[in-house]
Amino acid sequence: MGLPRRDTIHHTYGEYRTWPEDVRYELVDGCAYLMAPAPSVDHQRVSFAIARQIADALQGRSCEAFIAPFDVRLPRGDEADDAVDTVVQPDISVVCDPAKIDTRGCRGAPDWVIEVLSPATAAHDQSVKLAAYERAGVKEVWFVHPTDRTVAVYVHDGTRYGRPKVAAWEGTLASEAVPTVSIEWERIAPASK
Repeated sequence: MGLPRRDTIHHTYGEYRTWPEDVRYELVDGCAYLMAPAPSVDHQRVSFAIARQIADALQGRSCEAFIAPFDVRLPRGDEADDAVDTVVQPDISVVCDPAKIDTRGCRGAPDWVIEVLSPATAAHDQSVKLAAYERAGVKEVWFVHPTDRTVAVYVHDGTRYGRPKVAAWEGTLASEAVPTVSIEWERIAPASK
């Protein structure tokens, strides 16, 4: 089951910026998807624990980590911001090119995106958003499964994602896109018990 759509009209970032802030949407290929209510406490704990490790590892480096809500605009080319029709809010985004960061968020593909899955968004994240990340050239995407304590890692080969590497929350797992970062799962697993 996917997330509910606002309507059947094609939308752009220009329209998106005029919508009230009390209801959050993501745009994918012009479709406005209503975001789920605030995630569970376990989701928040897992997201925060991962983001903390990433931020600590990136201290003093050119890459920077951002947590949702944070608009990531994924243009198809050089269109103006107001014409961009894909704007997502990954749980965690890591951007290594400072030129992509502006006062509105990120314009262009982050180097690494992490989505912590919840029952309400898992199907949408792993299909609709993954296709958008692939098209935009996000180098690496992690889908973190708090319930079954696994992570599915997609790495972009310059054209598309191959089959995901699936790993249990054991030991450490290094990012391929941002190799200075390794996630220590024992620092996360207790938070979600």
